[in-house]
Amino acid sequence: MLIRDLDIPEDIIRFYEDSGIKELYPPQAEAVGNGLLEGKNLLAAIPTASGKTLLAELAMLKAIRNGGKALYIVPLRALASEKFDRFRELAPFGIRVGISTGDFDSRDEWLGANDIIVATSEKTDSLLRNGTSWMEEITIIVVDEVHLLDSKNRGPTLEVTITKLMRLNPDCQIIALSATVGNAREMADWLDAGLVLSEWRPTDLHEGVFFGEAINFPGKQKKIERRDKDNATNLVLDTLLEGGQCLVFESSRRNCTGFAKTASNKVAKVLGPDVKGRLAEMAEEVESTGETDTAKVLANCIRKGVAFHHAGLNSAHRKIVEDGFRQNLIKVISSTPTLAAGLNLPARRVIIRNYRRFDPNFGMQPIPVLEYKQMAGRAGRPHLDPYGESVLLAKEYAEFEQLLENYVEADAEDIWSKLGTENALRTHVLSTIVNDFASDREQLMEFMGSTFFAFQQDTWSLEEVIDDCIDYLAEHEMIVKDESGDPVPLSSTQLGKLVSMLYIDPMSGAKIVDGLKKAAHVTDLTLLHLVCSTPDMRQLYMRSSEYARVNDFVMSHSDDFIEIPNQFKAIDYEWFLGEVKTAMLLDEWIREVPADDITHHFNVGEGDIHALADTSEWLMHATTKLAELLGIGYSSHAHGLEKRIHYGASPELMQLVSIRGVGRVRARKLYEAGFVSLTELKKAEYSVLSKLVGPKVAANILSNIGVRVKEKVAKGTPINSNTLDTLLDKEQKTFSDFQ
Repeated sequence: MLIRDLDIPEDIIRFYEDSGIKELYPPQAEAVGNGLLEGKNLLAAIPTASGKTLLAELAMLKAIRNGGKALYIVPLRALASEKFDRFRELAPFGIRVGISTGDFDSRDEWLGANDIIVATSEKTDSLLRNGTSWMEEITIIVVDEVHLLDSKNRGPTLEVTITKLMRLNPDCQIIALSATVGNAREMADWLDAGLVLSEWRPTDLHEGVFFGEAINFPGKQKKIERRDKDNATNLVLDTLLEGGQCLVFESSRRNCTGFAKTASNKVAKVLGPDVKGRLAEMAEEVESTGETDTAKVLANCIRKGVAFHHAGLNSAHRKIVEDGFRQNLIKVISSTPTLAAGLNLPARRVIIRNYRRFDPNFGMQPIPVLEYKQMAGRAGRPHLDPYGESVLLAKEYAEFEQLLENYVEADAEDIWSKLGTENALRTHVLSTIVNDFASDREQLMEFMGSTFFAFQQDTWSLEEVIDDCIDYLAEHEMIVKDESGDPVPLSSTQLGKLVSMLYIDPMSGAKIVDGLKKAAHVTDLTLLHLVCSTPDMRQLYMRSSEYARVNDFVMSHSDDFIEIPNQFKAIDYEWFLGEVKTAMLLDEWIREVPADDITHHFNVGEGDIHALADTSEWLMHATTKLAELLGIGYSSHAHGLEKRIHYGASPELMQLVSIRGVGRVRARKLYEAGFVSLTELKKAEYSVLSKLVGPKVAANILSNIGVRVKEKVAKGTPINSNTLDTLLDKEQKTFSDFQ
């Protein structure tokens, strides 16, 4: 089917034809035949790189031209940014695109002026909770990676959000995009959607197992020359010498980094001088945007054409790695499975070096087939590679046979709702009542009867769990339950409304409220531990070697904790120590302990520090608002901590760190040099600042606080002319903001 034959405006047809898309892939043509452009619901369960995004674009453009508004839901912030950048290319058609991923207690009404809004499922849920008015104007909803309904963490929120949107906008078109799963028909039936189910790919995918010096594909073998003692390294070198790139999936961060370091020494030998020069620039950027030893290790690997990628890296480093790979400068990425979850980073060959993952309850366990298929689906760059190869590694013949049967030749598992537990349901029961989707128990059961869980199982199986949630919320004064009514009326209290709007688990809200009421006196550590004791906070893992250190900290700071559990109740006390360890990390962060020291003290990555800081900042914000509602006098203390957590700095640096481009390390340098405020900084001589923070950064800082850089740059002071020109161009806009 040709693009020209579609029922879409001529200018849109020309846009796609000019970009090289003149004919639809078979699954895309099938989607059009199933009513994609006629406003019908659709589930496309097709492989990676088979054109899912184009399906979404065509449907959204058609809806927008008919006066509609589109909501594009993704699971990850990184994926939201990727889609946002892509959809901004539609600007020539007058399409306005917005993105919303943070600030969970914000309505973001300004986003309503856009035609396409990209948001994570959590942010979409929070917009619904906060009563954002433009949500009712949505006429088409695209749900990307809808198979994540199966996720214990993200699945329940995605499921309830879809259910609410279907209730709020019953005439809205829903386009669900998924990997191939076992029960795609069941998912489509729940959404009242047509189904496109296909294994077609634009680039052939060959799945095999490496064993006996060869990749063994069903029906054929491919010999791999032995250039190194490590099989994965041999597969990497074979790929590179054929002109391809590699993704190597590992089971842990340590293995990820270890393989990158080992393989980089071999990969460096096959790189040309031009590539090495550009990689060196990239490595310098990594070193300049990191505070830890990991940044140095990553930079060293990048110089040799290899990188590692995992959640322990900071976001700037992850983006540098992703961009370098897309530019075909970085030839190999060694990654944990996070990279397989949606980001568009295909490679000629995917090597799954370890197919087992650590489970805290059961030890090392084989990954699900769906996870394997997600990783394998990254193999083969459309229009660039003649084929893609996915390779598992086996050490013994029995393992080789098992991998062929359990992965290469296996179908993906069925998707099952994870909504049926009190932990998953508690927050959604509250938000459903707060937002008037249900005003009594009968309506609540009816609403939950519309979920995927109820579609797969009977609604009655949720009754006991829902009643437990109602009782919990009533006990903690978040809802009012009128036992005399039939059906039982349910209404939210001010506390319940605030907890829902703050987007925290009601159990977190109850813990914070209880802690604030019990606290005799409050210190920074008191509040840090309070937020770390909530279920919304991911606790740091307690290693046996750390018990004495953390326990000693508890004993020496006993007055700072609201309540210390009995040491003889081992499980409770061990959990408490995990909370304290997490609070200790945050305490070091706000006291400006260098990030490199924090990573060593707590055995975490720089990315983990930022992730924990983000979560604790959000929970400290909730603590501030709850203290204000209760009239407890700790709200200003919590608010000050919220800002300190955001910047990772002491109170005296708050004015300096709020300047774009400064950061906590530079702010401390400036403060110690006597530039203690914005006023003092505006008086600074450029030559003095450039010695403190470097010429380029100094010019940036001055420009960002509204100082005319040209007037400050001393004659003869070295600064790159291109950099200065750029700053002078932008200072015209910046300066007016400070008048």
